[in-house]
Amino acid sequence: MTQTPDDGGITALLRDDLRGEKPYGAPQLDVPVRLNTNENSYPVPPSVVAEITAAVAAVAADLNRYPDREFTELRTALAAYLSSSGTSVDPAQVWAGNGSNEVLQHVVLAFGGPGRTALGFTPAYSMHPIISGSVGSTWVNGLRGAGGTPFDLTVESAVAQVRAHDPHVVFLCSPNNPTGTALGLEVVEAVYAAAERAVVVVDEAYEEFARPGTPSALTLLEGRPRLVVTRTMSKAFAFAGGRLGYLAADPALVDALRLVRLPYHLSAPTQAIALAALRHAPEMLATVEVIKEQRDRIVAELARLGLDPVASDANFVLFGGLDDAAQTWRALLDRGVLVRDVGIPHYLRVTAGTPAETGAFLAAMAQVARPEQDRSAP
Repeated sequence: MTQTPDDGGITALLRDDLRGEKPYGAPQLDVPVRLNTNENSYPVPPSVVAEITAAVAAVAADLNRYPDREFTELRTALAAYLSSSGTSVDPAQVWAGNGSNEVLQHVVLAFGGPGRTALGFTPAYSMHPIISGSVGSTWVNGLRGAGGTPFDLTVESAVAQVRAHDPHVVFLCSPNNPTGTALGLEVVEAVYAAAERAVVVVDEAYEEFARPGTPSALTLLEGRPRLVVTRTMSKAFAFAGGRLGYLAADPALVDALRLVRLPYHLSAPTQAIALAALRHAPEMLATVEVIKEQRDRIVAELARLGLDPVASDANFVLFGGLDDAAQTWRALLDRGVLVRDVGIPHYLRVTAGTPAETGAFLAAMAQVARPEQDRSAP
């Protein structure tokens, strides 16, 4: 970044490693069909809205007091929700923050930092390197695709990279963003065993959308004190505006996160509305199956158009076969459909929305699709 005459010398004061960097952010444009940020397209049910409103009203009179610093009731509710999947989780194993990004930041603040290395297997969630770098960690881009398909991650490849870089924090995504692909537990187990001095984070932000039989790393927590599984209420719970992310880990690791959290980091209204949503978990999750149907519809229809969609366990689909991804993105936007350009040549990512939104995307895509030609041809 070059200092501009009117920046008041701010660029000169900025940390060297932040100069020239760009902040995270997807376009927030007012278009008819917004399918670029993996939000749940369905609004919060009216019955839950009513309970959320009542919950906020109940705590409003006490806003002169700090909230429960340990968010004990919320941790208990989150533990009960995780345990409902069949793996017992104790409240002492649970931590939460303002979105999963804050939870991830707590992990890196505690176990990363200057002189320490964080490793992730890219393409993956773009906030992992941003969060790691923001606290001074050295970021290493691990690679996917060694198994013969573009985005897979094999045990052999993952272990070799972990041993080569000896990281302090390892990020795994299952399902992975932006590819939608899930990991087998054998990869998590192997990475954990190989990364002997690292905290291993399995980011499961989209786990509720996984296809039947897709395992969760929650089942691996017992006996692995360096393993962390992160989740969010933003996606399946249709609660992105509520900003509540959480993790499950060994109680000793959770206790370490108290060293880096800001005081009273979860407000009383945040705790109240999250508790209200969790009390209505079945209603909040009622749209998951229809979203999965639309995701699979997108995969099938894009394949019929001659494109190359990646089979997904998330609420989005990464698709390739585009001559020019940026041009296709613009052509879709011109037709009122906003998708995400994730920076992978010849690929775009689209969120599975309502049937009507999915239909609008597919109709627009049928008009603009330009399958790439055989690049091996002379």
